[in-house]
Amino acid sequence: MGRHDRPVAGPGPVVGAMEAAQGLRRELAGLGIACDVHAGHCLALVSVWSGLVVWTDGRTFRWRSGRDVIGRVVRKGPGWDAYGRVEDLAGTAQRVAARYAELRRLTASAEVAPNSGVPL
Repeated sequence: MGRHDRPVAGPGPVVGAMEAAQGLRRELAGLGIACDVHAGHCLALVSVWSGLVVWTDGRTFRWRSGRDVIGRVVRKGPGWDAYGRVEDLAGTAQRVAARYAELRRLTASAEVAPNSGVPL
């Protein structure tokens, strides 16, 4: 066995950032969520909703969860990072979709004037 025949150690195959982002975009489209993909500097971004951008380096996905370290909803500040594995596109898409639905609910409730029930 020559030096080129040895198995490569590591966490598994690394998917390119753009390929990973496109895969997540397809999964989210299957859930009825339209989004845009942008790439540059070895990263790709999936722009899902205002305040929800998922970025990937081709190994993991990251986005802001809006929760603190013990799971409480953060009303002010950016919250903590949420993570997803590139190997689990469907699971990651489900988690991103849940955050998308949460942000849409928060946006909809913020658009109603306090004490009047009338949209702004």
